Amino acid sequence: MRPFTIAVAGKGGTGKTTLAALIIECLRRQGPVLAVDADPNCNLGEALGLEVKRTIGQLRDDVLERIADLPPGVPKDQILELGLHECLVEDEGVDLLTMGHGEGPRCYCMVNHVLRRVIDTLRGNYRYVVLDNEAGMEHLSRRTTQDVDALLVVAEPNPVSLRAAARIKEIAEELGLRVRSKFLVLNRLQGDLPRGLEGPIRELGLPLLGTVPYDPEVEGLSTAGRPLRELPPGSPASLAVEGILKKLRLGKEG
Repeated sequence: MRPFTIAVAGKGGTGKTTLAALIIECLRRQGPVLAVDADPNCNLGEALGLEVKRTIGQLRDDVLERIADLPPGVPKDQILELGLHECLVEDEGVDLLTMGHGEGPRCYCMVNHVLRRVIDTLRGNYRYVVLDNEAGMEHLSRRTTQDVDALLVVAEPNPVSLRAAARIKEIAEELGLRVRSKFLVLNRLQGDLPRGLEGPIRELGLPLLGTVPYDPEVEGLSTAGRPLRELPPGSPASLAVEGILKKLRLGKEG
């Protein structure tokens, strides 16, 4: 059965990676979950408390460096598959794959083609896939990961952040990505929704899937560089994310 795939995107500073990590922490209890850090900043591992020793970007570079020295007949896909498993960080209920830096001036077409196939095969071992994407959705645009069930665009409850969310929605549409549903998630909400935002949210054209309140426990762990699994039971942010995931699993797309 194909895993349910959630992609999280948002402008830097909106708490996108934190939201992705909270989603993963909620899902790992039902897992298994494949977490994919597709943001070149590579902060998802830290939020999950997992040490990343090798990225897909480094693997691509290594293969291109060695490709001319490989004996004839050595299958490139086998080398990439072995390297991919070296990039995989395994933990209870969740495995993490970090994409790393983008492409350089060399031609990555062959490597990306094989990686797409290998990653697609790897995904079949999981119940859920969660991708932490940069705002430009670089890896999705190269089709490194395909068939997203839900794209969650993260914004803070202010007009500037909503305009950035609108641009991310436009990018997804311009790229023609295979995304089943797109939603807005408002993060770090303090109290009720600010007056005057209802109109801009409607104009955005993204159903508001849910809101995540400001949670000082989340900020404290992030500031200290501690994983979010150390959140106390019943933290407001965790409960809000559980509610968001319940809507997704029940197919309530707004």
